[in-house]
Amino acid sequence: MSEWKLGDVKITRLREQEPVWPGTAVLKQATADVVKGEGEWLEPFCKDGRFRLSIHALLVESEGKRILVDTCVGNDKKRPGFKEWNEMHLPFLQDIEKAGVSRDSIDMVICTHLHVDHVGWNTFLDAGAWKPTFPKARYLMVNKEWDHWSKFDGSPDFRNPIDDSVRPVIDAGKAELIDPNSRLTGEVWLEATPGHTPGHTSVRISSRGENGVITGDMIHHPIQVAHPDWICEFDTDPQMASETRKAFVQRYCDQPVLVLGTHFAGPTAGHIVRRNGGYRFEA
Repeated sequence: MSEWKLGDVKITRLREQEPVWPGTAVLKQATADVVKGEGEWLEPFCKDGRFRLSIHALLVESEGKRILVDTCVGNDKKRPGFKEWNEMHLPFLQDIEKAGVSRDSIDMVICTHLHVDHVGWNTFLDAGAWKPTFPKARYLMVNKEWDHWSKFDGSPDFRNPIDDSVRPVIDAGKAELIDPNSRLTGEVWLEATPGHTPGHTSVRISSRGENGVITGDMIHHPIQVAHPDWICEFDTDPQMASETRKAFVQRYCDQPVLVLGTHFAGPTAGHIVRRNGGYRFEA
């Protein structure tokens, strides 16, 4: 685990897994030679020209509320299109329990978007049925995001996570559809960052003059800070995703705003800075 404090808000990284993938599995421009050529600033996030990634949840504690941002891949989920994630059996729940995060202690779950690696622990398999993992939590979903995926009839790689990790929560009456700029507490609110998916949102935090933002998949890897025009193949609207990313990088560059990457391997948090006429992510 890693922890950060922003004023009175505490943020804890709850890791499910840390894969190392070819950069081209995420961004077609990120060949090994290109990644190595980026220089020393990128080395903490790469290994032999490949991407070090992290799949984790971020626990945000604010005003007595425990907010879980994104819920990783999950166990027992059939994911034939993603072989490394198919029917996993990882000790995620046991690990977070040992860290003092019980399932009953979560007040809100917010998924930045409804892709396979952000909704998995919304549910768990219980006697052959999918049940909400966090029984006392409100599951908050951006209305535009749910409207898109509830009607999706394409690849099962994207449809199955909705059926086993999102619909069961809605059927259980645990979900609440919200606007993309909703406020969760006085210190935590959502910031619409569409493109990767139609209702994609990031999470903004501000407390006692200290500020942070959780990216979601608006940025997948720190290399996209330097190259915000590089497109992920899973972006629903590539042009909008690029425009959103460029605006994000410019908005938070050289600002005292801690940026926490939803897929950034440790070090997960840092700042966007201007260096040598371009942008960099400095942990």
